Amino acid sequence: MAEAKGKKQAKGKGPGAAADAPAAGALHRYRSHTCGALRGSDIGQDVRLSGWVHRVRDHGGVLFIDLRDHYGITQVVADPDSPAFKVAETVRSEWVIRVDGRVRQRPDGTVNAELPTGEIELFATEIEVLSAAKELPVPVFGEPDYPEDLRLQYRFLDLRRETLHKNIMQRLKITRFIRDVMDEAGFFEFATPILTASSPEGARDFLVPSRVHAGKFYALPQAPQQYKQLLMVSGFDRYFQIAPCFRDEDPRADRLPGEFYQLDVEMSFVTQDDIFTAMEPIITRVFEEFGNGKGVKTKPWPRIRYDEAIAKYGTDKPDLRNPVEMADVTEHFRGSGFKVFAGMIDKDPKVQVWAIPAPTGGSRAFCDRMNSWAQGEGQPGLAYIFFREGEAAGPVGKNIGPERSAAIRDQMGLKDGDAVFFAAGNPAKFYKFAGEARARIGEELKLIDESNFALAWIVDFPFYEWNEEDKKIDFSHNPFSMPQGGLEALQAAKSDEDFLALKAYQYDIVCNGYEIASGSVRNHRPDVMVKAFEVTGCGQAEVEERFGGLYRAFQFGAPPHGGMAAGIDRIVMLLLGAKNLREISLFPMNQQAQDLLMGAPSDAAPKHLRELHIRLVDTDRK
Repeated sequence: MAEAKGKKQAKGKGPGAAADAPAAGALHRYRSHTCGALRGSDIGQDVRLSGWVHRVRDHGGVLFIDLRDHYGITQVVADPDSPAFKVAETVRSEWVIRVDGRVRQRPDGTVNAELPTGEIELFATEIEVLSAAKELPVPVFGEPDYPEDLRLQYRFLDLRRETLHKNIMQRLKITRFIRDVMDEAGFFEFATPILTASSPEGARDFLVPSRVHAGKFYALPQAPQQYKQLLMVSGFDRYFQIAPCFRDEDPRADRLPGEFYQLDVEMSFVTQDDIFTAMEPIITRVFEEFGNGKGVKTKPWPRIRYDEAIAKYGTDKPDLRNPVEMADVTEHFRGSGFKVFAGMIDKDPKVQVWAIPAPTGGSRAFCDRMNSWAQGEGQPGLAYIFFREGEAAGPVGKNIGPERSAAIRDQMGLKDGDAVFFAAGNPAKFYKFAGEARARIGEELKLIDESNFALAWIVDFPFYEWNEEDKKIDFSHNPFSMPQGGLEALQAAKSDEDFLALKAYQYDIVCNGYEIASGSVRNHRPDVMVKAFEVTGCGQAEVEERFGGLYRAFQFGAPPHGGMAAGIDRIVMLLLGAKNLREISLFPMNQQAQDLLMGAPSDAAPKHLRELHIRLVDTDRK
């Protein structure tokens, strides 16, 4: 009997008939089966289902109701001879009903092979309306494109839609799988505090006023960075967490406002290679398990230096499915007849000319389209050469001559029918545009391999960067990383240029043009920590005040450690082929960082403000 119960429940992937029955021969108040459970083997049974009316179809007086719950859809039939017919005539979409009836074979020619329950239908003998629904502000049946704010305001209806509902359930499977493989790899799951102190993670904090400590504030964690490092100092060795993180930053398609989740990882007594060795197979398994037939393009993943990524792809998060690689062709233009570039090269030693190849793009129509696109991006244009019948066509080719054109062609591995575009100037100012041109070429010419996930490590990030607004040196990635060369490298640097040339043990994971993880080998020495902050204008006293817990911990035996954080939301978005993070998140905010469903942010009552020692100031008052 127990075995029979187990089989019935497994078939429906939810509550089963026998498992839920209160007594022999009696039906559960609401359902003996789920709407995804019934099969041909159930024909002849009297059963009870409950769910939402997905749609109602009237076929010549016979009513067909598609009844839906979390587990699936079952077709319910009511004809004028059925005692349930009168009630069936009244029901509308998204009403919640209970249906009693007998399972029967669908007539010949009406079997729905696309539906797990498509072999059978339920002939209704009784229908009870459990809950009626008003006219829907957004549809549930089908996948019409509705205004996003309306969908978010009625998110509980939006979540009933098939694609979004499946996305959320697939997200749960992915996070469960991640937890399992992390456990297999010897990591331990810890939960870190939500109310904490402000931390410089590169974005604004969400602050929480303290009622008990007047005028003081907690911060919601931008990441569990300091806590996970403290766990290593505490001797726990291998940590992970599916961690909620909170950042008050502007939204975009691949980043939700407010709250997001990351796979947070930290390890003790490890080098950078140890972290790569531990995490690469885990992330690979996730993409292979849930890639829906897509593979991982290269194993092991390539490791690309930051400087190389900028020079070849114009970005530190390249889409490696795109085969286009840029190259420096400055020498081919030095002293050439193309005076615009030649003059720039003679005038400024920082000037370079980069070539952006376009395989199969060798037509004037395509080159003119790219030129118009560049002008639309605020550029003066996009110089080009295209090759046909062994010759270089276009103004640039004519100006530099056949010999230089042939040298560029050979360097870039081009042939007849191909083109090459050029960007010139100080690479620090044009590399992003060059990278966008590379991406545009890949999309326009359909060069991108859609059948794979292209994962890679980006390594050797700059330790510092120049803050143009404040005219000073700042940390590039985060202040918790170890500079390559350690204290000695920091002490040896004498000028801003020296400091800006320092590299860090910092790395990203990129996939298909997205950064999906970031991490570093941490600085675990207090003397290195103080020296690194001094370069940014932050003295020891300020370090002790802002990072007191971590700084104190480093005084008492901190192991070498490192880790990373992978964006769960972005990984799920890539795996499901979604275009927007809102398509894989339960209750997201809109582009203005508002929760339209719950009405947040909202006004606080004067009583609450007094308890929190807060007085609002009218910033518009002159």
